[in-house]
Amino acid sequence: MCACGVAELFAKEYVLGGKGGWPVFQQQENITTGKGRYGYDCIQLASNSFVFDEYTDLLIDFEDAQMPISNGDYTINRNNFQLTNQTKNEKAAGLSRNMGGLSISGQPGSFFGSEGLMGSFSIEFWLCPSIAENGEIVLNWESSRNEDGRLAFQVISGTFDKGHLRWELNNIFDLYVNEAGRNEVKLKGSSKIIPDVWSYHVLSFDCETGILEYIVNGITEDLTYITTTRSEGGDVSLVYLGTPSELAICSEYTGKIDDFRILRRPYTPPDFQSAENAGRVGHTQYLPSGGRFVTKPIMVSTGSVLNKLEAEMNVPTQTEVCYYVRSGENFYGWNEEYPEWKPVESGEELTGITGLYFQVAVELMPDGNGEQTPAITTIKLDFTELPEPLPPFIVKAVAGNGSVTVSWNYSVDDTAGGYYLYYGTRPGEYLGRIAIEGESPINVGNTSSFTVTGLENGKIYYFAVAAWSALDMRVVGNLSKEVFARPLARLK
Repeated sequence: MCACGVAELFAKEYVLGGKGGWPVFQQQENITTGKGRYGYDCIQLASNSFVFDEYTDLLIDFEDAQMPISNGDYTINRNNFQLTNQTKNEKAAGLSRNMGGLSISGQPGSFFGSEGLMGSFSIEFWLCPSIAENGEIVLNWESSRNEDGRLAFQVISGTFDKGHLRWELNNIFDLYVNEAGRNEVKLKGSSKIIPDVWSYHVLSFDCETGILEYIVNGITEDLTYITTTRSEGGDVSLVYLGTPSELAICSEYTGKIDDFRILRRPYTPPDFQSAENAGRVGHTQYLPSGGRFVTKPIMVSTGSVLNKLEAEMNVPTQTEVCYYVRSGENFYGWNEEYPEWKPVESGEELTGITGLYFQVAVELMPDGNGEQTPAITTIKLDFTELPEPLPPFIVKAVAGNGSVTVSWNYSVDDTAGGYYLYYGTRPGEYLGRIAIEGESPINVGNTSSFTVTGLENGKIYYFAVAAWSALDMRVVGNLSKEVFARPLARLK
């Protein structure tokens, strides 16, 4: 951020972003920084990452190398993940090199830290394998529970099998048996997982309907009913977890993983999807509502005129960036609606935007599929400052009886339209209030002499003069040199 002069007299520019970086915004919604042109930080839409809500049991976003768990009552037993910026969401993903991955244990009350009957759940994550080799393990949980005096071995596992992810859940559901008479469930994806391509995976169980399903990129690829009849309409068998034990994520896997989340509810598809994107990835990269930021009021100088807003930006097809500006001599009382925002185009010649403060608001919109974001590297505000007129060079003060007459030479600056006379009882502090003509400063108009009356005899007073602009009297120049005088009763 900088303010620097350009060739035209009194023309200035104020730069947001670029070499000086972006300031702290007054408001921001669903935006983040990325790499823009020339290597500078840009403002772009934040990815539609998973967020922690009332149903979330665990969220691992991999943004912190030491603590990849962003939310959830779990502790880390082992963490052999590295971070990579080749991410699906936000700025980092987990990189596993088949060295044990991440092992965590749930605290009492968490899904994998509790024993007994459980309700609905969903386990979801983004996956980008390097090779997708047979036997690679993405998720594994092993425990045991007591069934009528005998121990039943429990497993929830997700492993690669011929380019697909296969799920096995053994002795997880209470009173459930498959066609072979065993408490075992297997689900397998139908679409092949391609190395070095991100895909979205969900294992979901609905305790109301008994549906256990495996979803890839928003499409159900395998489904079964966990009911007494193994079909719709039977009595639902609930999840029954035994002794709490550790959950291993990517223990034998090479590749990337991002935004791993466990929810205490079944999977629900998003409530937005373009017609073109229907049936594709259910979790879009960017929210269709887009993002927005508002700068803090930018102080320039009184009466400044905004001539143009110019942005260095990248706007892919179907994406959009909308700019708004407003101005005023102060920002007290400003709110969302007042002063009114004026929509502007980058590079457009502007009129009627003047004041001591400028403010900028920007809206960013993704494409229809939520796959592309615009990016802004810099925003330049080109504006004109009204010149501050020079003060008078010669000022004199002559005391009288309860009064002082101050005189000066007219300013040599032809933009001076009149003068303010400042007075007070301490050097450099012009806080006078006693004069009949009014409080300091007194607008004396375009004159070169003025008598201040109603002053206290015997007390010394200090004076200075400043010129105001003929273009805008709110623009006031610097003070002249200080003069002083002491009113006395004997003076006429």
